[in-house]
Amino acid sequence: MNTTTMVPFVKWAGGKRQMLEQLYIRMPDTYNAYYEPFVGGGALVLSLAPEGAHINDINQELVHTYTEIRDHLDAILEKLMELDKVTCTREFYYDMRSSYNEKRLSHSYDTEMAALFIYLNKHCFNGLYRVNTKGEFNVPWNQKQSVRSMDMENIKAISAYLKSVTITCQDFEQALTEAKAGDFVYFDSPYAPLNPTSFDSYTKEGFTEEEHRRLAALFRRLTEKGVSCMLTNHNTELIQELYEGFLIEEIDVRRAINSDPKKRRGKEVIIRNYGEAIKPKRRTRKK
Repeated sequence: MNTTTMVPFVKWAGGKRQMLEQLYIRMPDTYNAYYEPFVGGGALVLSLAPEGAHINDINQELVHTYTEIRDHLDAILEKLMELDKVTCTREFYYDMRSSYNEKRLSHSYDTEMAALFIYLNKHCFNGLYRVNTKGEFNVPWNQKQSVRSMDMENIKAISAYLKSVTITCQDFEQALTEAKAGDFVYFDSPYAPLNPTSFDSYTKEGFTEEEHRRLAALFRRLTEKGVSCMLTNHNTELIQELYEGFLIEEIDVRRAINSDPKKRRGKEVIIRNYGEAIKPKRRTRKK
């Protein structure tokens, strides 16, 4: 394992930094290969830094940025330092967003695109990643003129670690075709909507109810193969139904990305096919 504690280089919807302690205490005692098919910001894998990890995401721009950090870090750092020297005015932000969209739409997946991906994440509203029907990144500016785009020590540690990691961009089932008995899979799965009628408007790479059912079926197949699996999601009737029979534990969470402060607290579940329920610590009264 890497001795440097790493944190995500981007803010990502559904990121698990606040849940890490809850996840740590529920990890299997031992496992062989580590798989994370919905890596997103990678809070868990980066904090654990397991050897021989396999990370995957369907978001091509995110995966491209991971591979560029691994393969061309110096060029990314040079570009980010150049961008950070400029005061991020409204005009500059939207110019950089236009430059990024030109690259995205022309499939110019180069080092500059990866640097712009990181820069926009740090300077857009709430670190969201969203594209419109034309495929253009359209998140507005966060109105902060001076934000550091990177932590130099952290991103260097990530680059070094990723050199031993298998990185893929494919469907979650394809990403797990090699998973075997004794391996561990963490599913930071796209959230099921809290309102069961809102699937049509729910868009994290178009993850539908059918996709959630396909994921649950995969979870059961992996269980039969002897693969240790842990999954996090909203605590909804659908999720409870799909993972009936597995160990389901409810925890309180904060949802920092929600624009409505009243909706920033909620319930999520951690689902496992191994282990026992974690007993809550008793509070002792001071005498």
